[in-house]
Amino acid sequence: MVETREIEARGLRFRCLEAGPADGEPVLLLHGFPETSLMWTDVMTTLGDAGYHCVAPDQRGYSPGARPEGVDSYSYEELAADALALGRTLGDRFHLVGHDWGSIMGWLVLATDPTPVASWTAMSLPHYKAWARAVYEDEELAPYRDRLLSVWLKEGDGEASFTEERLRTAWQNQPQERIEEGIRRLMEPGALTAALNWYRSSRGHKRVLEDFDIPSIDTPTLLVIGTGEVGRSALENAASLMTGEYRVARLEGGHFIVDEQPQQVAEETLAHLRSHPMA
Repeated sequence: MVETREIEARGLRFRCLEAGPADGEPVLLLHGFPETSLMWTDVMTTLGDAGYHCVAPDQRGYSPGARPEGVDSYSYEELAADALALGRTLGDRFHLVGHDWGSIMGWLVLATDPTPVASWTAMSLPHYKAWARAVYEDEELAPYRDRLLSVWLKEGDGEASFTEERLRTAWQNQPQERIEEGIRRLMEPGALTAALNWYRSSRGHKRVLEDFDIPSIDTPTLLVIGTGEVGRSALENAASLMTGEYRVARLEGGHFIVDEQPQQVAEETLAHLRSHPMA
């Protein structure tokens, strides 16, 4: 059963979903954009039934109690510190799972302090440095760079580009009641601006290329990525930055692979967790 709770960390209150036994190995699941913790409902159910203690927060800006104002409040440093603090409310060590910006969060956490992370499961985005470079060099990502990112970086234009209908289209593979609840959350006062401030603070992902280094990663890593994901150069160039155990699982689908293939995503994730027990 997936339940709702609040967790306080760093003086902020995060709205979270929780599943599984309290004494199970902890798993922190980080959502992407434009999503909320609701995206993990099906995956958490499977992992919880397998004995893992799963927590998925509505991250900084997405939770009413964790919505500071200003672009600088959404820096890499602040976001990574949130994830580490949330993880440590679950235990000294935890498994980490992320999709889209949640994947970026995972790479930022590993760059900041990898010691508490027992295993890392990234979805849709390989090593962030390789992916950010592809945003600006790979023509497959030109539509994202020129049609989406350029709009989201502009205050006002980014917010105006998101309508309830656009969100329904993005989330078409989710159950209707989950779609409506997700829309309600993102339409809360200030929520969309806060979510877009992640992009604005990152300078459109340029910070990771200019003044925030992410080194090679030796934490045991699984990358789950859809066969229709664009930016093939990112996947190719990421391999040399992975110095530890690294496996890539290609599933049929696109960018929103968790929505499209929740059971397969859960099975791949579960296999990775079981391969790296904390005991």
